[in-house]
Amino acid sequence: MPHTLLTYTWDFSQGLDIGFFTLRYYSLLFALGFLSGYYIVKRIFEQENIPIQWLDSLLTYVVVATIIGARLGHVFFYEWSYYSQHPGEILKVWEGGLASHGAAVAIILALIIFSRKVSKMSVLWVLDRAVITIALAGCFIRMGNMANSEIYGAIGNSSIETVYLQPTKSRILRIYEGVESVEFEKTDATQQYSDLGQFPIYNMRVQFMPEVSDEYVKGIVQMQIPSMLSNQPIDNKTVVPPKSRVLNDSLQIHRTTEAVFAEIPMLGVPRYPTQVIEALAYLLIFILLYTLFYRTNIKFAMGRIFGLFLITIFGFRFFVEFFKANQVAFEQQLQLNMGQYLSIPLVLLGIFFVLKPTHIDRAKVELNEAAKNPPKKKK
Repeated sequence: MPHTLLTYTWDFSQGLDIGFFTLRYYSLLFALGFLSGYYIVKRIFEQENIPIQWLDSLLTYVVVATIIGARLGHVFFYEWSYYSQHPGEILKVWEGGLASHGAAVAIILALIIFSRKVSKMSVLWVLDRAVITIALAGCFIRMGNMANSEIYGAIGNSSIETVYLQPTKSRILRIYEGVESVEFEKTDATQQYSDLGQFPIYNMRVQFMPEVSDEYVKGIVQMQIPSMLSNQPIDNKTVVPPKSRVLNDSLQIHRTTEAVFAEIPMLGVPRYPTQVIEALAYLLIFILLYTLFYRTNIKFAMGRIFGLFLITIFGFRFFVEFFKANQVAFEQQLQLNMGQYLSIPLVLLGIFFVLKPTHIDRAKVELNEAAKNPPKKKK
């Protein structure tokens, strides 16, 4: 089937320049996710008469586990072949590469430690409350992924297809010397791209430093950039060159005293905006878990909320992966992708906790004991 021609252009910068410092939207949304979770758990603790002193420790355990677990999850699950040869790169979290499945495992382990060292209560009691806010944090993090134009969807037929321009712009600026800026302007025209359907045409405007020659500009814009874009794996392509004849006939070069501008058409690759879809799903899951916690007695059925969290979050993750581009090349050889394989055991674990018998009276006793015997403050 041909693709719909209704596409959205996503050309959002990854951060806000504040003088010498760039505030990354991903970092801001990551922090907002855990900050909002802090105040939600604080409300829960206050209503259940649980010692507020536990909050700071709980936040620390969860944040540290999220960062370390997500990083190691990416390293071991997705790119071990690379990081095993470059172990020093593992610590460079700021360069990207986080996996939510690794974060999930690390958070569970961290909360087991928290339960033994701090709360002295059942780990399921802690998990039931923490996962409500983790679902909300997942929503913020996926919006951060959208801001970064990463973890986007596969090419497909829909009325919400989105062209992500920032990855291509960043790649061109990083690779080619003399390029000062890259901008895209969408046109009303389209062109057939192999058997994948009609892709929208954008005018790509590349600004060079004024001292470069016209021959250098032609070499970069007509040959090197199209070659680089064509040779990328299909899952990494966000912009592709049109037919070679169009490239040869459509190049325009404008020179001023301050810069050289080259204009040439390029095709935008329409993809599912899976980050937004996931963010909305995680927000709805947060609302569901939060409502169940306050409107029912489920909070006394220890492990039940945790089980629902695993089923809904990773069940949806399994489903949405069918619409996402593969993150690494080896996934092309798999029947399911890595995210789906990693989701299956977590969903099964969730089913176990939802179906297993619970002891409501025991949960009430633990809450009462915690309220009566708060931890002593250190002198």
